[in-house]
Amino acid sequence: MNRIDRLFGLRGEARVRFQHGEYQVLTPGDFVRCAVTGQAIPLEDLRYWNVELQEAYVSPDISMKRYVELRQKGRIRV
Repeated sequence: MNRIDRLFGLRGEARVRFQHGEYQVLTPGDFVRCAVTGQAIPLEDLRYWNVELQEAYVSPDISMKRYVELRQKGRIRV
């Protein structure tokens, strides 16, 4: 994102590919959606995601909640 994008804003949802320790923006936008809550997460605030599931999370608490839920369903192994 450059200075002009920041001034005028993209005003849309981004598509991203989550990788270990970073993410790649596939389609420009201002935010992604939390997989659990549906809340918009501005890209500059995005800190929590799951690489295998390609899901973003709004907070560490929500991330842990999703992890526990998936572990109970047997979708995640330790």
